[in-house]
Amino acid sequence: MLMKPMLRASLVVPGLLLSLTVASPAAAYIGPGAGLSAIGTIAALVGAVLLLLVGFVWYPMKRLLRRRSSNPRTSATAEKKG
Repeated sequence: MLMKPMLRASLVVPGLLLSLTVASPAAAYIGPGAGLSAIGTIAALVGAVLLLLVGFVWYPMKRLLRRRSSNPRTSATAEKKG
């Protein structure tokens, strides 16, 4: 007896997801060199993301705030017009 494709997919997908959630113990060893390399890589990645956020968010905001505070006439005229 053949199953309909939708019924088969509805049985296969949950089965695959269930098999991915069940973890078996790993018989593996990570040496100190590989462990420190992994930690260093993760630290560098986190640092790069933080610098990316600083570069794309903080510096333009800083320039905008500096421009506003150094030119009080434009902000005063803008307040009168608005």
